[in-house]
Amino acid sequence: MFNTPLPTVNELPSTRKLVRSTVIAILVAAGLLVTVVMPSEYAIDPTGVGRTLGLTQMGELKITLAQEALADAAPPQPAAPAPAPQVAQVQPTAKPAAQPVATPDPALKTDQMTVTLKPGEGTEIKLEMLKNKTVSYEWTAAGGPVNYDTHGEPYNGEKGYFHSYTKGKQVKSDKGEFTAIFDGTHGWFWRNRSNNDVTISLKTTGDYLSVKQ
Repeated sequence: MFNTPLPTVNELPSTRKLVRSTVIAILVAAGLLVTVVMPSEYAIDPTGVGRTLGLTQMGELKITLAQEALADAAPPQPAAPAPAPQVAQVQPTAKPAAQPVATPDPALKTDQMTVTLKPGEGTEIKLEMLKNKTVSYEWTAAGGPVNYDTHGEPYNGEKGYFHSYTKGKQVKSDKGEFTAIFDGTHGWFWRNRSNNDVTISLKTTGDYLSVKQ
């Protein structure tokens, strides 16, 4: 064996040299970290040197591969249950409300009458009615025109008193309605002033008690 002689104090580096060497080493390490290690490992390139040297692209590729590896290693997620089929709600079709069937008022009467008048002859048809009751009517004269008077006479009224609703001369037909202004008989008087027989047909509908002819 050879015995190596120990260096003397003069041969050892001074403190100043040690500090300077340490600072230089730190600066070189920092420069390598910023320009080489960070771009190539983490795709972090604050100086732009790493992208110029192609190191940043290498770091981006490493990060992408690492993310894909994590995704492959992750346990499969349970499939979401399929949504329940939507059942269409069938709305019941609204049926049109039944329209009430018009029924004749049982209090109303309907009558049809025919009378024939010889030349110069007159006649009348009366309805027994109470006050404020209404009747509608229609009559026609076949064979010639007649004179007529639609009027009413009260029960137990003065002799000769009557109330005229309508009247006319040489008329072949008439229709309308009237409302009784008192209790009594209400109707029509016709006279044939022609030289021929005339047949009168009368139809009445209303609230009356009876027909007198």
